[in-house]
Amino acid sequence: MPRSTDSQKRQRLNAAYGLLTRGLSTAEACVSLSDQFALSRRQAYRYVQEAQSLMAPLPLREAAIAVTFKLPPSLIQALRQRAASEGMTLSDTLAQALSAYLGRAPDHGA
Repeated sequence: MPRSTDSQKRQRLNAAYGLLTRGLSTAEACVSLSDQFALSRRQAYRYVQEAQSLMAPLPLREAAIAVTFKLPPSLIQALRQRAASEGMTLSDTLAQALSAYLGRAPDHGA
């Protein structure tokens, strides 16, 4: 079975968070989450456990698509260094830079 995408994880955590805030017990939330997303009870329990530590629902991200660019090696090196120093991925760093250039608020991981 393929691993869940970040978007799927966020959606499932938000669903678990919603169930818990509606007053469902951990067991009830696990059963509901398992049924809703066709998850094993064990996996549903992991989502519910993680959702218990959330203070608010997680923001959903716009789906990302792969794009190929040709950039000078020095620019790629600077991008990699910046990403590493910020603790971010190359994609997130580039998205943030392009959003700033275009005058848009960054989508934080689009």
